[in-house]
Amino acid sequence: MMTNDDFITLSPEEQNQLQLERLQSTLNRAYRNVPFHKQRFKEMDIDLSQIENLSDICRLPFMERRNISENYPYNLFAVPLRDIVRIHTAPGTTHNPTVSGYTPQDLSHWQSILARALQASGVTAHDILQITLNPGLSNWGRDYKHGAEAIEASVIPHTPMAIEKKLMVLRDYKTSVLITTPSLALQLANYVQKNELNTNIFELKTLIIVGEAINTDDRRLLEETLHVNIWSHYGLSEVPGPAIAFECEAHQGLHINEDHFLSEIVDHETGKVVPEGDFGELVLTTLTTRAFPLIRFKTGDRARITKTQCSCGRKLCRIDWLGDRTDDLINIDGVKVHKKQIQLTIQAMLDLPSDASKFFIRKRDEKKYIEIWIPVNDAIFSDEIKGLELLIQNAENNLLENIGIPVAIRLKEKNTI
Repeated sequence: MMTNDDFITLSPEEQNQLQLERLQSTLNRAYRNVPFHKQRFKEMDIDLSQIENLSDICRLPFMERRNISENYPYNLFAVPLRDIVRIHTAPGTTHNPTVSGYTPQDLSHWQSILARALQASGVTAHDILQITLNPGLSNWGRDYKHGAEAIEASVIPHTPMAIEKKLMVLRDYKTSVLITTPSLALQLANYVQKNELNTNIFELKTLIIVGEAINTDDRRLLEETLHVNIWSHYGLSEVPGPAIAFECEAHQGLHINEDHFLSEIVDHETGKVVPEGDFGELVLTTLTTRAFPLIRFKTGDRARITKTQCSCGRKLCRIDWLGDRTDDLINIDGVKVHKKQIQLTIQAMLDLPSDASKFFIRKRDEKKYIEIWIPVNDAIFSDEIKGLELLIQNAENNLLENIGIPVAIRLKEKNTI
Protein backbone atom coordinates (compact mmCIF):
# COMPACT_ATOMS: atom_id res chain seq x y z
CA MET A 1 0.00 0.00 0.00
CA MET A 2 1.35 3.42 -0.95
CA THR A 3 2.12 5.76 1.94
CA ASN A 4 1.78 9.54 2.10
CA ASP A 5 5.49 10.07 1.53
CA ASP A 6 5.55 7.71 -1.47
CA PHE A 7 3.20 9.88 -3.55
CA ILE A 8 5.04 13.10 -2.77
CA THR A 9 8.34 11.62 -3.98
CA LEU A 10 6.92 10.58 -7.37
CA SER A 11 7.67 12.62 -10.49
CA PRO A 12 4.79 14.74 -11.89
CA GLU A 13 4.29 12.20 -14.68
CA GLU A 14 4.09 9.33 -12.19
CA GLN A 15 1.69 11.28 -9.99
CA ASN A 16 -0.59 11.98 -12.97
CA GLN A 17 -0.54 8.32 -13.96
CA LEU A 18 -1.47 7.20 -10.44
CA GLN A 19 -4.27 9.77 -10.30
CA LEU A 20 -5.59 8.59 -13.68
CA GLU A 21 -5.58 4.94 -12.63
CA ARG A 22 -7.44 5.79 -9.42
CA LEU A 23 -9.91 7.98 -11.32
CA GLN A 24 -10.66 5.19 -13.81
CA SER A 25 -11.15 2.73 -10.96
CA THR A 26 -13.50 5.14 -9.16
CA LEU A 27 -15.57 5.81 -12.30
CA ASN A 28 -15.94 2.11 -13.13
CA ARG A 29 -16.95 1.22 -9.57
CA ALA A 30 -19.50 4.05 -9.52
CA TYR A 31 -20.91 2.97 -12.89
CA ARG A 32 -21.27 -0.67 -11.79
CA ASN A 33 -22.67 -0.10 -8.32
CA VAL A 34 -24.44 3.28 -8.16
CA PRO A 35 -27.59 3.62 -10.32
CA PHE A 36 -27.44 7.42 -10.06
CA HIS A 37 -24.04 7.57 -11.76
CA LYS A 38 -24.84 4.82 -14.26
CA GLN A 39 -28.00 6.57 -15.43
CA ARG A 40 -26.30 9.93 -15.86
CA PHE A 41 -23.35 8.46 -17.75
CA LYS A 42 -25.75 6.67 -20.10
CA GLU A 43 -27.86 9.79 -20.61
CA MET A 44 -24.75 11.68 -21.68
CA ASP A 45 -23.52 8.75 -23.79
CA ILE A 46 -20.25 8.61 -21.86
CA ASP A 47 -17.89 5.74 -22.66
CA LEU A 48 -15.66 5.39 -19.60
CA SER A 49 -13.00 3.59 -21.65
CA GLN A 50 -12.40 6.91 -23.39
CA ILE A 51 -11.39 8.67 -20.16
CA GLU A 52 -7.71 8.39 -21.04
CA ASN A 53 -6.37 11.62 -19.52
CA LEU A 54 -7.11 13.60 -16.38
CA SER A 55 -8.37 16.45 -18.56
CA ASP A 56 -11.11 14.14 -19.90
CA ILE A 57 -12.91 14.51 -16.58
CA CYS A 58 -14.47 17.72 -17.90
CA ARG A 59 -16.73 15.50 -20.07
CA LEU A 60 -18.42 14.10 -16.96
CA PRO A 61 -21.49 15.66 -15.27
CA PHE A 62 -21.27 17.56 -11.99
CA MET A 63 -22.63 16.39 -8.64
CA GLU A 64 -24.37 18.84 -6.32
CA ARG A 65 -25.50 18.68 -2.70
CA ARG A 66 -29.11 18.21 -3.73
CA ASN A 67 -28.14 14.97 -5.48
CA ILE A 68 -26.98 13.57 -2.14
CA SER A 69 -30.20 14.57 -0.35
CA GLU A 70 -32.32 13.22 -3.23
CA ASN A 71 -30.63 9.81 -2.91
CA TYR A 72 -31.14 9.60 0.86
CA PRO A 73 -30.07 7.53 2.66
CA TYR A 74 -27.89 4.87 0.96
CA ASN A 75 -28.53 5.09 -2.79
CA LEU A 76 -25.12 6.63 -3.52
CA PHE A 77 -23.16 3.92 -1.72
CA ALA A 78 -20.89 1.97 -4.06
CA VAL A 79 -20.47 -1.02 -1.73
CA PRO A 80 -22.95 -3.29 0.07
CA LEU A 81 -24.20 -1.96 3.40
CA ARG A 82 -22.51 -4.88 5.17
CA ASP A 83 -19.14 -3.41 4.14
CA ILE A 84 -19.89 -0.05 5.79
CA VAL A 85 -18.34 0.36 9.24
CA ARG A 86 -19.16 4.04 9.87
CA ILE A 87 -22.03 6.29 8.79
CA HIS A 88 -21.96 10.09 8.93
CA THR A 89 -24.74 12.60 8.40
CA ALA A 90 -24.66 16.34 7.66
CA PRO A 91 -27.38 18.91 6.91
CA GLY A 92 -28.66 18.61 3.35
CA THR A 93 -30.47 21.05 1.11
CA THR A 94 -33.94 19.67 1.94
CA HIS A 95 -35.53 17.96 4.94
CA ASN A 96 -33.29 14.97 4.17
CA PRO A 97 -29.73 15.12 5.52
CA THR A 98 -26.74 13.99 3.49
CA VAL A 99 -25.58 10.51 4.46
CA SER A 100 -22.15 9.09 3.69
CA GLY A 101 -20.37 5.91 4.70
CA TYR A 102 -16.89 4.50 5.22
CA THR A 103 -15.36 1.11 4.63
CA PRO A 104 -12.37 0.06 6.78
CA GLN A 105 -10.12 1.04 3.86
CA ASP A 106 -11.76 4.48 3.68
CA LEU A 107 -11.09 5.03 7.39
CA SER A 108 -7.46 4.01 6.92
CA HIS A 109 -7.06 6.49 4.05
CA TRP A 110 -8.70 9.24 6.05
CA GLN A 111 -6.44 8.62 9.02
CA SER A 112 -3.37 9.00 6.78
CA ILE A 113 -4.81 12.22 5.31
CA LEU A 114 -5.19 13.70 8.79
CA ALA A 115 -1.74 12.49 9.85
CA ARG A 116 -0.14 14.19 6.83
CA ALA A 117 -1.92 17.49 7.53
CA LEU A 118 -1.01 17.44 11.22
CA GLN A 119 2.64 16.68 10.48
CA ALA A 120 2.71 19.60 8.04
CA SER A 121 1.65 21.79 10.99
CA GLY A 122 4.61 20.54 12.99
CA VAL A 123 2.64 18.15 15.21
CA THR A 124 4.75 15.29 16.58
CA ALA A 125 4.54 12.43 19.06
CA HIS A 126 5.71 14.85 21.76
CA ASP A 127 2.60 17.06 21.47
CA ILE A 128 -0.57 17.10 23.54
CA LEU A 129 -3.41 17.91 21.15
CA GLN A 130 -6.77 19.29 22.27
CA ILE A 131 -9.87 19.35 20.05
CA THR A 132 -12.58 22.01 20.58
CA LEU A 133 -15.23 22.25 17.87
CA ASN A 134 -18.86 23.15 17.28
CA PRO A 135 -21.16 20.18 18.11
CA GLY A 136 -22.07 20.04 14.42
CA LEU A 137 -18.45 19.08 13.67
CA SER A 138 -18.23 16.21 16.15
CA ASN A 139 -17.38 13.83 13.30
CA TRP A 140 -14.37 16.00 12.47
CA GLY A 141 -13.27 15.78 16.08
CA ARG A 142 -13.23 12.02 15.78
CA ASP A 143 -11.23 12.20 12.55
CA TYR A 144 -8.61 14.50 14.06
CA LYS A 145 -8.34 12.23 17.09
CA HIS A 146 -7.54 9.22 14.88
CA GLY A 147 -5.10 11.22 12.76
CA ALA A 148 -3.23 12.47 15.82
CA GLU A 149 -3.10 9.00 17.31
CA ALA A 150 -1.57 7.73 14.06
CA ILE A 151 1.47 9.94 14.69
CA GLU A 152 1.38 8.98 18.40
CA ALA A 153 0.50 12.42 19.71
CA SER A 154 -1.43 12.55 22.98
CA VAL A 155 -5.05 13.55 22.37
CA ILE A 156 -7.68 15.29 24.49
CA PRO A 157 -10.81 14.34 22.48
CA HIS A 158 -13.55 16.76 21.48
CA THR A 159 -15.84 17.47 24.44
CA PRO A 160 -18.17 20.50 24.69
CA MET A 161 -16.98 22.72 27.56
CA ALA A 162 -17.52 26.21 28.91
CA ILE A 163 -14.69 28.59 28.06
CA GLU A 164 -13.42 28.60 31.65
CA LYS A 165 -13.15 24.80 31.55
CA LYS A 166 -11.37 24.92 28.17
CA LEU A 167 -8.76 27.26 29.61
CA MET A 168 -8.36 25.09 32.68
CA VAL A 169 -7.69 22.06 30.47
CA LEU A 170 -5.31 24.09 28.28
CA ARG A 171 -3.33 25.13 31.35
CA ASP A 172 -3.42 22.04 33.55
CA TYR A 173 -3.05 19.40 30.82
CA LYS A 174 -0.24 21.37 29.13
CA THR A 175 -1.93 21.43 25.72
CA SER A 176 0.55 22.32 22.97
CA VAL A 177 -1.77 22.01 19.92
CA LEU A 178 -5.37 23.25 19.75
CA ILE A 179 -7.72 22.36 16.88
CA THR A 180 -10.71 24.69 16.69
CA THR A 181 -12.73 27.08 14.51
CA PRO A 182 -11.98 30.78 13.96
CA SER A 183 -14.98 31.81 16.04
CA LEU A 184 -14.08 29.63 19.02
CA ALA A 185 -10.44 30.70 18.83
CA LEU A 186 -11.47 34.38 18.89
CA GLN A 187 -13.70 33.72 21.91
CA LEU A 188 -10.68 32.28 23.67
CA ALA A 189 -8.45 35.22 22.73
CA ASN A 190 -11.05 37.77 23.82
CA TYR A 191 -11.47 36.01 27.17
CA VAL A 192 -7.70 36.04 27.70
CA GLN A 193 -7.55 39.76 26.90
CA LYS A 194 -10.60 40.69 28.98
CA ASN A 195 -9.33 38.85 32.04
CA GLU A 196 -5.71 39.94 31.48
CA LEU A 197 -4.45 36.37 31.65
CA ASN A 198 -0.72 35.80 31.26
CA THR A 199 -0.29 33.41 28.33
CA ASN A 200 2.99 32.20 29.84
CA ILE A 201 0.87 29.87 31.98
CA PHE A 202 0.02 27.92 28.80
CA GLU A 203 2.17 25.52 26.78
CA LEU A 204 0.10 26.24 23.64
CA LYS A 205 2.25 26.83 20.57
CA THR A 206 0.16 25.62 17.59
CA LEU A 207 -3.38 26.61 16.59
CA ILE A 208 -5.01 24.66 13.74
CA ILE A 209 -8.02 26.48 12.32
CA VAL A 210 -10.75 24.39 10.65
CA GLY A 211 -14.32 24.80 9.41
CA GLU A 212 -14.01 28.33 8.05
CA ALA A 213 -11.35 30.43 6.39
CA ILE A 214 -9.59 32.91 8.66
CA ASN A 215 -8.91 36.46 7.52
CA THR A 216 -5.59 38.26 7.93
CA ASP A 217 -6.72 40.55 10.76
CA ASP A 218 -8.12 37.70 12.87
CA ARG A 219 -5.02 35.60 12.23
CA ARG A 220 -2.78 38.42 13.43
CA LEU A 221 -4.95 39.02 16.51
CA LEU A 222 -4.80 35.36 17.51
CA GLU A 223 -1.05 35.14 16.93
CA GLU A 224 -0.35 38.24 19.01
CA THR A 225 -2.82 37.44 21.81
CA LEU A 226 -2.17 33.72 22.25
CA HIS A 227 1.46 33.69 20.99
CA VAL A 228 0.86 30.76 18.65
CA ASN A 229 1.62 29.68 15.10
CA ILE A 230 -1.57 29.33 13.04
CA TRP A 231 -2.30 26.73 10.37
CA SER A 232 -5.44 26.49 8.25
CA HIS A 233 -7.19 23.32 7.03
CA TYR A 234 -9.95 22.97 4.43
CA GLY A 235 -12.60 20.25 4.56
CA LEU A 236 -16.10 19.19 3.57
CA SER A 237 -18.83 17.52 5.55
CA GLU A 238 -20.03 15.63 2.45
CA VAL A 239 -16.80 13.68 1.85
CA PRO A 240 -17.00 13.81 4.84
CA GLY A 241 -14.11 15.25 6.75
CA PRO A 242 -11.44 17.83 7.35
CA ALA A 243 -7.96 18.41 5.90
CA ILE A 244 -8.73 17.78 2.24
CA ALA A 245 -6.26 20.65 1.92
CA PHE A 246 -3.77 21.88 4.51
CA GLU A 247 -1.39 24.75 5.10
CA CYS A 248 2.36 24.11 5.23
CA GLU A 249 5.15 26.07 6.88
CA ALA A 250 5.38 28.41 3.88
CA HIS A 251 1.78 29.63 4.46
CA GLN A 252 1.34 30.24 0.72
CA GLY A 253 -1.96 28.46 0.17
CA LEU A 254 -3.34 25.07 1.17
CA HIS A 255 -1.96 21.86 -0.33
CA ILE A 256 -4.60 19.48 -1.70
CA ASN A 257 -4.10 15.78 -0.98
CA GLU A 258 -3.88 15.00 -4.68
CA ASP A 259 -3.37 11.28 -4.20
CA HIS A 260 -6.91 11.18 -2.77
CA PHE A 261 -8.70 14.08 -4.51
CA LEU A 262 -8.72 15.46 -8.04
CA SER A 263 -9.42 19.19 -8.01
CA GLU A 264 -10.77 21.60 -10.63
CA ILE A 265 -11.73 25.27 -10.64
CA VAL A 266 -14.75 26.01 -12.84
CA ASP A 267 -16.88 28.99 -13.74
CA HIS A 268 -19.93 28.72 -11.49
CA GLU A 269 -22.33 29.77 -14.25
CA THR A 270 -20.95 27.94 -17.31
CA GLY A 271 -19.24 24.96 -15.64
CA LYS A 272 -16.17 25.45 -17.81
CA VAL A 273 -12.71 25.02 -16.32
CA VAL A 274 -11.07 28.40 -15.77
CA PRO A 275 -7.37 29.17 -16.43
CA GLU A 276 -4.91 28.36 -13.66
CA GLY A 277 -4.71 31.23 -11.19
CA ASP A 278 -8.27 32.46 -11.80
CA PHE A 279 -10.88 32.29 -9.06
CA GLY A 280 -13.91 30.05 -9.55
CA GLU A 281 -15.83 27.24 -7.85
CA LEU A 282 -13.80 24.38 -6.39
CA VAL A 283 -14.86 20.99 -7.76
CA LEU A 284 -13.58 17.75 -6.19
CA THR A 285 -13.52 14.12 -7.28
CA THR A 286 -12.58 11.40 -4.80
CA LEU A 287 -9.88 9.01 -6.01
CA THR A 288 -9.56 6.50 -3.17
CA THR A 289 -13.00 6.56 -1.49
CA ARG A 290 -14.67 3.18 -1.95
CA ALA A 291 -17.99 3.53 -0.13
CA PHE A 292 -19.10 6.98 -1.21
CA PRO A 293 -17.44 8.22 -4.40
CA LEU A 294 -18.01 11.85 -5.34
CA ILE A 295 -17.56 12.66 -9.03
CA ARG A 296 -17.06 16.32 -9.93
CA PHE A 297 -18.71 17.47 -6.72
CA LYS A 298 -19.42 21.21 -6.75
CA THR A 299 -18.32 22.39 -3.33
CA GLY A 300 -19.74 25.91 -3.57
CA ASP A 301 -16.42 27.23 -2.25
CA ARG A 302 -14.70 29.95 -4.24
CA ALA A 303 -11.00 29.33 -4.69
CA ARG A 304 -8.13 29.30 -7.15
CA ILE A 305 -5.45 26.70 -7.85
CA THR A 306 -1.69 27.15 -8.04
CA LYS A 307 0.26 24.26 -9.53
CA THR A 308 3.78 25.69 -9.26
CA GLN A 309 5.81 23.91 -6.61
CA CYS A 310 5.67 25.44 -3.15
CA SER A 311 8.85 26.65 -1.44
CA CYS A 312 8.27 23.91 1.16
CA GLY A 313 9.14 21.35 -1.52
CA ARG A 314 5.84 19.44 -1.48
CA LYS A 315 4.70 18.32 -4.93
CA LEU A 316 1.04 18.98 -4.25
CA CYS A 317 -0.99 21.76 -5.87
CA ARG A 318 -2.33 24.54 -3.65
CA ILE A 319 -5.59 26.42 -3.35
CA ASP A 320 -6.21 29.96 -2.18
CA TRP A 321 -9.44 29.78 -0.19
CA LEU A 322 -10.88 32.90 1.40
CA GLY A 323 -14.25 31.58 2.56
CA ASP A 324 -16.41 33.12 -0.20
CA ARG A 325 -19.20 30.99 -1.61
CA THR A 326 -20.94 30.63 -4.96
CA ASP A 327 -24.24 29.33 -3.54
CA ASP A 328 -26.83 30.03 -0.83
CA LEU A 329 -25.22 27.93 1.89
CA ILE A 330 -24.51 29.63 5.21
CA ASN A 331 -21.31 28.58 6.99
CA ILE A 332 -21.37 28.93 10.79
CA ASP A 333 -18.27 27.53 12.50
CA GLY A 334 -17.84 24.98 9.72
CA VAL A 335 -21.46 23.77 9.78
CA LYS A 336 -22.99 24.48 6.38
CA VAL A 337 -26.74 24.87 6.12
CA HIS A 338 -28.83 25.79 3.10
CA LYS A 339 -31.25 28.69 3.37
CA LYS A 340 -33.89 26.44 1.86
CA GLN A 341 -33.78 24.19 4.94
CA ILE A 342 -34.47 27.13 7.20
CA GLN A 343 -37.25 28.39 4.94
CA LEU A 344 -38.94 24.98 4.85
CA THR A 345 -38.87 24.70 8.66
CA ILE A 346 -40.27 28.19 9.15
CA GLN A 347 -42.91 27.56 6.50
CA ALA A 348 -44.06 24.38 8.26
CA MET A 349 -44.05 25.74 11.83
CA LEU A 350 -45.22 29.32 11.31
CA ASP A 351 -47.38 28.95 8.21
CA LEU A 352 -45.39 31.43 6.16
CA PRO A 353 -44.43 31.52 2.48
CA SER A 354 -40.99 29.99 1.99
CA ASP A 355 -39.55 33.28 0.74
CA ALA A 356 -41.04 35.54 3.42
CA SER A 357 -38.08 35.47 5.82
CA LYS A 358 -34.71 37.18 5.72
CA PHE A 359 -31.42 35.88 7.16
CA PHE A 360 -28.40 37.50 8.79
CA ILE A 361 -25.23 36.07 10.31
CA ARG A 362 -24.67 37.78 13.66
CA LYS A 363 -22.04 37.66 16.39
CA ARG A 364 -22.49 37.89 20.14
CA ASP A 365 -19.31 37.62 22.23
CA GLU A 366 -17.63 36.19 19.10
CA LYS A 367 -20.27 33.42 18.94
CA LYS A 368 -21.95 33.25 15.56
CA TYR A 369 -25.67 32.65 15.13
CA ILE A 370 -28.35 33.14 12.48
CA GLU A 371 -30.86 35.93 12.98
CA ILE A 372 -34.09 35.43 11.07
CA TRP A 373 -36.57 38.20 10.37
CA ILE A 374 -40.13 37.10 9.71
CA PRO A 375 -43.16 39.31 9.04
CA VAL A 376 -45.97 39.47 11.58
CA ASN A 377 -49.23 38.23 10.06
CA ASP A 378 -52.58 36.93 11.25
CA ALA A 379 -51.35 33.32 11.19
CA ILE A 380 -48.73 33.84 13.88
CA PHE A 381 -50.12 36.88 15.70
CA SER A 382 -51.51 36.19 19.14
CA ASP A 383 -53.11 38.36 21.83
CA GLU A 384 -51.51 36.03 24.32
CA ILE A 385 -47.89 37.13 24.35
CA LYS A 386 -46.83 33.90 26.09
CA GLY A 387 -48.40 31.88 23.30
CA LEU A 388 -46.49 33.87 20.69
CA GLU A 389 -43.23 33.51 22.62
CA LEU A 390 -43.74 29.75 22.90
CA LEU A 391 -44.37 29.49 19.15
CA ILE A 392 -41.14 31.35 18.38
CA GLN A 393 -39.15 29.36 20.96
CA ASN A 394 -40.37 26.06 19.50
CA ALA A 395 -39.32 27.17 16.02
CA GLU A 396 -35.85 28.21 17.29
CA ASN A 397 -35.39 24.90 19.11
CA ASN A 398 -36.51 22.93 16.07
CA LEU A 399 -34.00 24.74 13.84
CA LEU A 400 -31.17 24.25 16.36
CA GLU A 401 -31.94 20.54 16.60
CA ASN A 402 -32.09 20.06 12.83
CA ILE A 403 -29.22 22.24 11.62
CA GLY A 404 -27.01 22.40 14.69
CA ILE A 405 -26.69 26.20 14.64
CA PRO A 406 -28.10 28.72 17.17
CA VAL A 407 -31.01 30.70 15.72
CA ALA A 408 -32.76 33.88 16.90
CA ILE A 409 -36.13 34.71 15.33
CA ARG A 410 -37.24 38.34 15.25
CA LEU A 411 -40.77 39.46 14.41
CA LYS A 412 -40.82 42.46 12.10
CA GLU A 413 -43.46 44.54 10.39
CA LYS A 414 -43.85 43.38 6.83
CA ASN A 415 -42.75 46.65 5.25
CA THR A 416 -39.42 46.57 7.15
CA ILE A 417 -38.26 43.27 5.60
